[in-house]
Amino acid sequence: MNQKNSLGLNKCFLDKIDPIDLFEVWMNEAKKTELNDPNALALATSDENNSPSIRMVLLKDFNKDGFVFYTNLNSQKGNELKNNPKASMCFHWKSLLRQVRINGMVKKVSNEVADEYYNSRGYESRIGAWASKQSTILNNRDELLSSIEKYKKKYSNKNDVPRPEHWSGWNLIPTSIEFWLDGDSRIHERLKYTKDNEDDWVKSLLSP
Repeated sequence: MNQKNSLGLNKCFLDKIDPIDLFEVWMNEAKKTELNDPNALALATSDENNSPSIRMVLLKDFNKDGFVFYTNLNSQKGNELKNNPKASMCFHWKSLLRQVRINGMVKKVSNEVADEYYNSRGYESRIGAWASKQSTILNNRDELLSSIEKYKKKYSNKNDVPRPEHWSGWNLIPTSIEFWLDGDSRIHERLKYTKDNEDDWVKSLLSP
């Protein structure tokens, strides 16, 4: 029989005051059990007409200040986030039968943070940030491959590929984080943290 915490939830929820601490525990467990990309998440944005859009991206950093991912700022998601900074993330770890949903507001990371991460990427990935006009229509695949070759010639020194101004990171600053655990007969367990007016986290149990 599973042990329970003070809220009557499965012990894997722990008794954390800050949800970032619980997320770190769950992410570390996912890294051990997920075959591919435990840091993969579904990112939801919306345009000026409130039409939603969702895609998979990779989480590259997280801490008490938020959850960071990187992209072309002129891509569909980049343009949507410029116009509407509200966004939502969803992690699903099938191996653990767990899910985490995060809602909040995004802001761009500093140039220093973006430079540090960009410079840690492989040469091909750094070239790709220049070559790909993300989300725009290609006439054919060769158009992209030609662009890649052009920038390889321009930046032939693999140790000196500057970060494009149109490529950077977004930090999602959470206003709510929900942890979900699969339950027998669809009686799942859900724990939600919400920021109050004093910027403190408040925990609530949700019905499945």
